[in-house]
Amino acid sequence: MRAIVKDVMSTHPVPVRKDASFKEIAARLRQYRVSAFPVLDDDGHVIGVVSEADILAKEALDGGHDGVWGMIISIVHRKELRKAGGVTAGDLMTSPALTVAPEDTVEHAARLMYTRRVKRLPVVDEAGQLVGIVSRTDVLAVFDRPDEEIRVEITSKVIPRLSDPSWYWVMVKDGIVTVEGTPETISIGRGLLAQIRHVQGVVAVRDRLVYPLPPAPAAPGPYFLPQARPAGIRWVARARSTDRARRPDRLRPSQPRRHPDGTGTL
Repeated sequence: MRAIVKDVMSTHPVPVRKDASFKEIAARLRQYRVSAFPVLDDDGHVIGVVSEADILAKEALDGGHDGVWGMIISIVHRKELRKAGGVTAGDLMTSPALTVAPEDTVEHAARLMYTRRVKRLPVVDEAGQLVGIVSRTDVLAVFDRPDEEIRVEITSKVIPRLSDPSWYWVMVKDGIVTVEGTPETISIGRGLLAQIRHVQGVVAVRDRLVYPLPPAPAAPGPYFLPQARPAGIRWVARARSTDRARRPDRLRPSQPRRHPDGTGTL
């Protein structure tokens, strides 16, 4: 069974309203020891996220710089400079918010965190209401699953969907699954390993399967059938000549010649 977000998320998120002041946000970051807050509108919908990085931008860039250094900062950090002038969560936040749903897989949440380089994701329901928050630490919790529990799921649920479990031997140590056995076909073996990789708590899969040899290719059949020779026509080869005018170098049909006395053909 693949873990989903609602199994690992925190159900007590700490949001801020879009009109929360800069000082209030900074104080709450220190109070709750978190790196970011979801920002809510007046209807309770998640409209953005305000993080430590957004707060630091104001401290680092709002004072302004002179000369060439100030010009470089204004070019490279143009977006951050606009945020640095903000005084509320609505001004400082990153919008739109990157969110996940409670039924999304933990794998999907982890991929979003990795590709978008964020530490936590707000969890919203179908109406856009905040129902939780999932962090990197929450995602890593799926690897706390006991090895024996992983092995039982693989042998009793995963393998029977594709093959006969009696043909396989499975060992799990520190989340690393070793699979031995002989699948009926190569495709069944590959599919089995792919499903085992998605089992909650699996760190890696070692393939020790013995695959059957692929069937030998069938011999190709004839590309054409010989045609019957027309009755009464003989095919003869004409001698080649250097003279182009007398050079038919392909087989030509020769008409039968009659005997001088008219009694038959030669």
